[in-house]
Amino acid sequence: MPTSQQPAPRSGPVTVVVVDDQAMVRQGFTALLAAQPDISVLGDASDGVEAVELCSRLRPDVALMDVRMPRRDGLWAARQILGGDPGSPGPGSAGPGSAGTRVLMLTTFDIDDYVYEALRIGASGFMLKDAPADELVRAVRVVAAGEALLAPSITRRLIEEVTARRARTPRSSAVDALTPREREVLEQVSDGKSNAEIAATLFVSEQTVKTHVSSVLAKLALRDRAQAVVFAYENGLK
Repeated sequence: MPTSQQPAPRSGPVTVVVVDDQAMVRQGFTALLAAQPDISVLGDASDGVEAVELCSRLRPDVALMDVRMPRRDGLWAARQILGGDPGSPGPGSAGPGSAGTRVLMLTTFDIDDYVYEALRIGASGFMLKDAPADELVRAVRVVAAGEALLAPSITRRLIEEVTARRARTPRSSAVDALTPREREVLEQVSDGKSNAEIAATLFVSEQTVKTHVSSVLAKLALRDRAQAVVFAYENGLK
């Protein structure tokens, strides 16, 4: 199931920091990414505290972040980097954070509450650690380009299983601000479709879809498409 668009062209390399508590894993990801002509690895960290300091100082485009680490985990670090209010970890709680840095979470497990929460606070997506090397490289490029990326093998299963275990919160009144067409687009986004695929499904131009997506994110105070997926499931739109 496609989950994002192709990354848009950009000037200059994508800058990345790699965060994982296992030295061999950090070294492996660093070597893989540094070998790409359009990616520059600025540094690495072994826990959440180091990650926050590194991102604050270096302002990378992408923080490739392990979920489970000692001292402070990836969820805590993502919240600090993205500027989320620790007391209000939901969409729309962004604070200063590390301006411009996007977080791509890594997990060993298909179903992970930590990853679900990371999406809620603004992470741009997640990948399994054992994903093929080319998929990981592409994920970094897609996230750096401003798109969300949810691992195809676990997107729907994670959202459905985790939300099923949680008591549904009252339906957000923000849903009522959406036009019928915007709700259609949100439902399509929740299926992991790209703008081009949504345009083909709804028989409109891709530019029209982009306009609707931007309007949906603005009206719902969401950071990106990843949060839109979570919002749709939490509010019974999927």
